[in-house]
Amino acid sequence: MEEKEKKKDLLDKGAIVQRDYETYAIAPQMPGGICEPCTLRKIADVAEKYNAAALKLTSAQRIAIVGLAESDIDAAWRDLDMPPAAAIGLCIRSVKICPGTTFCKRGKQDAVKLGLEFDSKYHGLELPSKFKIGVSGCSNSCAESWIKDLGFIGMPKGWKVVVGGSAGAAPAIAEILTENLSDDEAMALADRVINYYKNCDTKKRLGRYIKEVGLEEFKKDVL
Repeated sequence: MEEKEKKKDLLDKGAIVQRDYETYAIAPQMPGGICEPCTLRKIADVAEKYNAAALKLTSAQRIAIVGLAESDIDAAWRDLDMPPAAAIGLCIRSVKICPGTTFCKRGKQDAVKLGLEFDSKYHGLELPSKFKIGVSGCSNSCAESWIKDLGFIGMPKGWKVVVGGSAGAAPAIAEILTENLSDDEAMALADRVINYYKNCDTKKRLGRYIKEVGLEEFKKDVL
């Protein structure tokens, strides 16, 4: 297999080359970081069976199995029997979810319910650039909604929606798009924002694109 084809094949398998350029990390998809104890045991068993260097909790609420040999990747995925996370690529990579009203006494809105619906519908969807969603059940914003491309923050009267945030090399705080949305209204708005961005003639992150067209113009198109 040629080097380019080999690299694509490994990426399709969710395998990310590590610093030594010899071993790989894989991260099974764990929506919202919520799982049963048996899932944790299975991940630990696979890590031990294939002599992984470490297990790493990621910022996307997943567990990465780090330091696998290339020859063990297929077998590790078979034993896991879990889909790969969209950890890289031009797509919706993650939906970060706080405990919301499901688990947290401070929650104002059900972040788990809304976030899992987003994950089921959008995770891995191809877009012009990488895209991250944060769903926080209160203004403490534990899912870092203010630095996501699309963020939801639970308030007493509904969801505040923010857009255009990012971390990384060019951090930016998101801007408020609208407020006081119901769950259904939040889902509908997410769909409009994502479809709008999907059809944009750009390769820039959403926040940089919004700066080009202007927030008010963007609002006209999606609200």
